[in-house]
Amino acid sequence: MNDAYIVTALRTAGGKKGGRLSNWHPVDLGAQVINALLNDIDCPPSVVEDVIFGSVSQIGEQAMNVARNIVLASELPESVPATSVDRQCGSSQQALHFAAQAVMSGTMDIVIAGGVESMTRTPMFSTVLLPQKNGLGHYMSPELQLRYPNIEFSQFKGAEMMANQYAISKDELDAYALNSHRRASEAVNKKAFEKEIVPIAIRDTEGIVTGETHNIDEGVRFDANLESIAGIKPILDGGLLTAGTASQICDGASGLIVCNENGLKILGVEPLVRISHMSVIGHDPVIMLEAPIPATKKALKKTDMTIDSIDLFEVNEAFASVPVAWSKALHVEHHKVNVNGGAIALGHPLGSSGTKLATTLIHSLRTRHKKLGLQTMCEGGGMANVTIFENCQL
Repeated sequence: MNDAYIVTALRTAGGKKGGRLSNWHPVDLGAQVINALLNDIDCPPSVVEDVIFGSVSQIGEQAMNVARNIVLASELPESVPATSVDRQCGSSQQALHFAAQAVMSGTMDIVIAGGVESMTRTPMFSTVLLPQKNGLGHYMSPELQLRYPNIEFSQFKGAEMMANQYAISKDELDAYALNSHRRASEAVNKKAFEKEIVPIAIRDTEGIVTGETHNIDEGVRFDANLESIAGIKPILDGGLLTAGTASQICDGASGLIVCNENGLKILGVEPLVRISHMSVIGHDPVIMLEAPIPATKKALKKTDMTIDSIDLFEVNEAFASVPVAWSKALHVEHHKVNVNGGAIALGHPLGSSGTKLATTLIHSLRTRHKKLGLQTMCEGGGMANVTIFENCQL
């Protein structure tokens, strides 16, 4: 079987809700990333054999196979097919896995994987609330309700359950959030994201380019302090989690070019990383956010690695309780996890976050001269993907 390599990985800087990316149609935003990937390694558009993009809210501007529409809005020819993936927050990480599986099998040599989410223009939960409001039903079927009677699948409740189950205090959560902003601030100041970010022209409400460029993650609070974070009202009455210890609503897109050995020859480039492991599990959909813990354990067992074998980790900060619990359960030193900050500071553009985290992890392995990086994230429905990357440039 072939190996799967990543030869370029890019993302937009995160845009806040109603912020600098809010006047970009998500299709056009995704197309900007694809064009940048092609240009980054002088990849001939005609050699791309498929495009797989993740997106969670596939409604409105992200409907009708958003991946195919992104292709048609990009520099790729019409002959390049595309498909859209929804594995909730892990959508684009799963898109990466599908792309890697295609080139490993040899059925394709060069595939683009990525994700897009405009949470400004396609609000969270719109795929559920809009149909329900218009009499088109709800996803909780009778059989599903029989299996989970009187259960509300809620990420907010799941985050609180995580905090309680792993004995995490509010002080720990607040301190973790502050550290996310401090790490992100330091990364921005040191230009650590410069090689991974696609500069995007800012548009006004009429779609006219203003002359400004968006190239810094908009959600980073450079002046964050513990007092201000600790003073934010809990999301749930009596709860521990707040908006300050949760991921930020975010607009963004990201992508990677994945190929096998034959693809490397076609492109004439050296790989950044080799994908050394991919897996996904299902877990308890009620606590929902715990899945990265057993998923990581399973991945390490399958690869015959220990947690100490891994140099850097990206664990999505959907809520602070997730990476804190994950680190506690797996006995991981905090200085290896989300070294440039995470979604609490940088934003969580849902369907784009998988390849966004992969992009940051890949570039972090290179700049820090580390060998192995592991990425995982919690996903709606109680699932988690795990990807392990090996730096090819050591």
